Amino acid sequence: MFGLFGSKSDGSQIKKLAERVANKRGQSPDRWEAIDALAKLHTAEAVAALLPRFTFYVEPSISDQDEKDSAFNGIVATGSAAVAPIVAFLQRAESISWPVKMLERIAGPDAVVERLLELMLKMDTEYERDPQRKIQVLVELEDRRDARIAPTAARFLADANETVRFHAASTLLGQADASEHRAALVKCVEQEESVRVRVRILDAFAQQGWAIEDASAALRSRLPAGFSLGANGVPLKKS
Repeated sequence: MFGLFGSKSDGSQIKKLAERVANKRGQSPDRWEAIDALAKLHTAEAVAALLPRFTFYVEPSISDQDEKDSAFNGIVATGSAAVAPIVAFLQRAESISWPVKMLERIAGPDAVVERLLELMLKMDTEYERDPQRKIQVLVELEDRRDARIAPTAARFLADANETVRFHAASTLLGQADASEHRAALVKCVEQEESVRVRVRILDAFAQQGWAIEDASAALRSRLPAGFSLGANGVPLKKS
């Protein structure tokens, strides 16, 4: 395998190895040897060749995990040179979990938030048949704390998809500056058909003691069962 390369930049040989790595129906030993060779190169080209291995699953599961772990370790060991191909992969991957893990290990959590927000900026709130990538990004952002997250999450309170709206609310409410977006959250409750989205928002208002001043008739009509508004405008929930 080491004899395949005249130099680490031998593009034709990397292409051959990339084809083996991406061949879901190939033999596991062939993929494994190709992954091992590419993982030792520590170049952006090798990283780009390894990344397609994270787009499919093979049996048995232990082989699948071993191959992915080997590719992951080789990519992470490449360091900063791996960032550009990882970001390019993140922008098109159906599942973002592996590229996010790689990027976090190499560049840190701030870089992950930056890249995820870049993805969100390219997304709109209109109907789409499969919003899974949008949902994945919001779920990933739910567990992160950064001043840049809340304004982006607030935009998706008006998304056409109910699951997107639910995770947008959860992401926004998890941020330290969530109170700055109370008006958007109240508007969401006024217009929201989904009970679980309204409950998620009103629960947070009740826990934080946030008042809804001059509550509209539309909002009062949207209060889920078990909720009421106190005299001070703070939502109350029956225990």
